[in-house]
Amino acid sequence: MSCCSGIAVPLAEGAAGDRLRTEEIWLASRDLGNDLRQITLSLPGVRCAACIAAVEGTLRSVPGVEFARVNLSNRRVTINWRCKQADCPDFANELARIGYASHLTSFDDGSQDPVLAALLRALAVAGFSAMNIMMLSVSVWSGADPATRQTFHLISLALALPAIIYSGSVFYRSAWAALSRGRTNMDVPISVGVLLAFALSAYDTVQNALHAYFDASTSLLFVLLAGRTLDEMMRGKARSAVGALARLAPRGGNVIGADGTVAYVALADIRLGMHLLVAAGDRVPVDGVVVKGISELDCALVSGESQWRHAEAGTTIRSGVMNLTNPLTLLVTAAADNSFLAEITRMMEAAESGRSTYRRIADRAAGLYSPVVHGLAFLSLIAWFYGTGDLHKAITIAVAVLIIACPCALGLAVPMVQVVAVRRLFERGIMVRDGSAFERLGEIDTVLFDKTGTLTMGEIRLGNVNDVPAGTLSLAAAMARFSRHPASVAIAAANVEGQTPPMAFDRVEEIHGYGIEARAGNQIYRLGRPSWASIAPQATADDGNWSTVALSQNGRTLAVFSLEDTLRPGARELMHMLHGSGLSVRIVSGDGHAAVSSVARRLGIDDVSAELLPGEKVDAIRALSAANRKVLMIGDGLNDAPALAAAHVSIAPSSAVDIGRSASDFIFLGHSLLAIRDILQTASRANALIRQNFGLAIAYNVVSVPFAIAGQVTPLIAAIAMSLSSIAVVGNALRLGTRVAKERKGISMREAAAVKA
Repeated sequence: MSCCSGIAVPLAEGAAGDRLRTEEIWLASRDLGNDLRQITLSLPGVRCAACIAAVEGTLRSVPGVEFARVNLSNRRVTINWRCKQADCPDFANELARIGYASHLTSFDDGSQDPVLAALLRALAVAGFSAMNIMMLSVSVWSGADPATRQTFHLISLALALPAIIYSGSVFYRSAWAALSRGRTNMDVPISVGVLLAFALSAYDTVQNALHAYFDASTSLLFVLLAGRTLDEMMRGKARSAVGALARLAPRGGNVIGADGTVAYVALADIRLGMHLLVAAGDRVPVDGVVVKGISELDCALVSGESQWRHAEAGTTIRSGVMNLTNPLTLLVTAAADNSFLAEITRMMEAAESGRSTYRRIADRAAGLYSPVVHGLAFLSLIAWFYGTGDLHKAITIAVAVLIIACPCALGLAVPMVQVVAVRRLFERGIMVRDGSAFERLGEIDTVLFDKTGTLTMGEIRLGNVNDVPAGTLSLAAAMARFSRHPASVAIAAANVEGQTPPMAFDRVEEIHGYGIEARAGNQIYRLGRPSWASIAPQATADDGNWSTVALSQNGRTLAVFSLEDTLRPGARELMHMLHGSGLSVRIVSGDGHAAVSSVARRLGIDDVSAELLPGEKVDAIRALSAANRKVLMIGDGLNDAPALAAAHVSIAPSSAVDIGRSASDFIFLGHSLLAIRDILQTASRANALIRQNFGLAIAYNVVSVPFAIAGQVTPLIAAIAMSLSSIAVVGNALRLGTRVAKERKGISMREAAAVKA
């Protein structure tokens, strides 16, 4: 099974003969700011590491281009270039010059992959020919008389022609496209091998030889195409998450006009400031804010959780969310290209094409493929012809060497695992921005957490609610409802009984920075800082951080409320896992010492740094890096962005500010920190599978190539072995999801047993 293909499939604009114009590329590109633009083009002809190197090298040599990265799983290339006017380089012409047709990408409409359909047709023709020729060969090998044998050979020749011409064109077109432009790819030796095998059989038929090997040549084609078809199907399965994500986006939306009329508008024509009507049962096409209506939303796509979410005026909704119960009117806040679904799709595609150390090694090895394999085949031909004088046998052995030495398995070792890993995390509500981060995660030994918004939800709650008498709590809640301070909101929310004190307040005043003062007759009530509310305040931990709030009557303390930030779900379980893995865990926060220490105690974290400025967080990471520590940074705020960028690898929640998400390698969409556990487990398993794939690929070549050179392998056996090696690597990559699911199930069962105990 080779990696390159020249299958002719129907193309959109940009196909040969209808090449993309620079104006089309400009209009389809995105403005990244600072005169930088980005375009993603589809390249159906990209199949292997040699193709990737040719495309990226050509594009990077174009003036103005700063970035060019090929995604092998979906055969696309993303290009960033800098310009100061409405024009762009002629990328389509540059790509056509090296033999690659390009066209604009579009949403997957769920139709069958045209490449897979073409492969199946070619496979059917090769299978029909091989099957019938094999039946004729049985008679020949059983001892047919010379006349019958020659007749069967001629019939076999006629049956083989459709397979050689039609099915073999899958390889010939790709090989010729490369050779005609002065380069080579993995289909060149495949094409040479197939044609030589057929030519030898045709020669033997003309010479009325005892045997002709049309069954071998057609079976060779059938096996090669079967391997490639399976490879294409597995790739499609691995990257199906991106296609499914694209299909979640509606093709348009119901836009409400200035006169109140509703018209369906294509997705690309929806602009900022428009009002959309989203009916019950419809998905939200673009990001927006609810301006009218009350409904329930299915946010499983956004958060990875099945719990419905309430929506009303002022609620922000992301594209892809399902509106469940009632119509909603939305104000559009992001066009389709900048919506949540588009951002997530771009992140997944970027992650699949990340360049880790493993992948760079595989790419370099594949780059050496052509000269090494062709050299081995040529030397085998010369050596066997010199040693035996049998040109027929020498060519047969050279063909076997050409086929069996194809390093397809090595080329697939890394990208297939990355694609599967990205998909598995997406199913858990986790986005991957850089596929190389999987490898870097396997190297970490230190984990740094921000506090507010990361370890905690940023929502203050009453920690000692059960220790406060109900009447006292009701009194405090009655005062707290006059303020929107987070501490007041927490106290009011804790009054679950909703009772109010019997007296009415004559006057209530909020004193900024101190608290609330209420008067009822001669009684003065204060709710706020203990040092202000009480004549003799109780000893408390740094009330300047609002960790405690006192309620007093005429200076006499009635109650002291302990306030604490709500921990993110899964925080304790994650800390238990990290400590059990031997990782060093530390909090680096800009919050006060008391608040940070309180969270650290609740989570069992001993190493704490508080009141840090953004630059000090970066300095802390650099100091650890200088000590050869590999740091994983987890944060969400604007002040965390420099630290996220400086860390060896970084993770942020989806609630993080835009710059924080942009600086991180992974983004989890739900609230639970157990997503970090899923990330670490998946990365660990992915790295193990990559190493296994490298071992499989290397072992295959070490074992098989010497046998082929020694003349112990026929071209057909070589094709079977080469295909099986690639299928083994791809199948091994697909094991990632099954193994991670089993590990997750086992951990969940242990956690449930611990809770029950």
